[in-house]
Amino acid sequence: MSSLTSPLSRSERREIFEQHLKSLKLTQASSFYSQRLAELTPGFSGADIANICNEAALHAAREGHTSVHTFNFEYAVERVIAGTAKKSKILSKEEQKVVAFHESGHALVGWLLEHTEAVMKVSIAPRTNAALGFAQMLPRDQHLFTKEQLFERMCMALGGRVSESISFNKVTSGEALQALAFSQCFRAQDDLRKVTRIAYSMVKQFGMAPTIGPISFPEAQEGLAGIGRRPFSQGLQQMMDHEARLLVAKAYRHTEKVLQDNLDKLQALANALLEKEVINYEDIEALIGPPPHGPKKMIAPLRWSDAERERQDTGEEEAPQQPPVRGEEPS
Repeated sequence: MSSLTSPLSRSERREIFEQHLKSLKLTQASSFYSQRLAELTPGFSGADIANICNEAALHAAREGHTSVHTFNFEYAVERVIAGTAKKSKILSKEEQKVVAFHESGHALVGWLLEHTEAVMKVSIAPRTNAALGFAQMLPRDQHLFTKEQLFERMCMALGGRVSESISFNKVTSGEALQALAFSQCFRAQDDLRKVTRIAYSMVKQFGMAPTIGPISFPEAQEGLAGIGRRPFSQGLQQMMDHEARLLVAKAYRHTEKVLQDNLDKLQALANALLEKEVINYEDIEALIGPPPHGPKKMIAPLRWSDAERERQDTGEEEAPQQPPVRGEEPS
């Protein structure tokens, strides 16, 4: 196993949420929101967390509510991830179809492979940050990764590109977004950057290439000895380049096989997106069945309204206040 990133832990995110929630009037206890928001936001920074709380408060005020409710936080998380929906950005039917298959490719590969994250939501509604769509995943709080896990993350990132190639025999530059583990969003052209970064990390840092062996050249050390100087030869660099290209090619072929073997599911997801613009975990499960390697939900239940109901039924907390009637002046 190897460590790839050092993001805030779940407990750290919860503590930061608690600090920002103190200044908000909430429908539920702050501990209820901080726990679920921390679960929803692996990879988010302290600044992202502050933005979520600010956006939730602003959204509640715009809706005429006197307290911040669950759906205000859901809106805020999505806005921080992908921006707001931009109704003025009109796509042609062909562009909508391409975006639908691109996002469906990401979602389907993530759904079918064993070591990939839960698909929370897929959307083809254009966003203000120039994205034409996004797939929101719920990654685990994880710091150590096996070779198999990293490989399947590469496959998931390639899913959109491969889906376009299979469905239209062409690939676009794209402006879709993918909310994955190591960052909130990736434009379609960034899919390749993500794949390349993982491949080189496996080869150069994690010792996962048999021909290179168990050696590591952390990026932070490169260039310390002088401009243009590295702690390895040009020949070794060429070997590492070759190994990284082999990994990417292998991931592409595997992704292609997964999608080719499940064209009916790919079509079903794309059609649903074209009809509804937005689908969630439950929609995907109803369309193509449960994930073959077991449920991918990381939060049970996923929908906060169910969680609120559970707390009332079990008596864990007081029943939540009813949200203010629309049109009331926010306090």
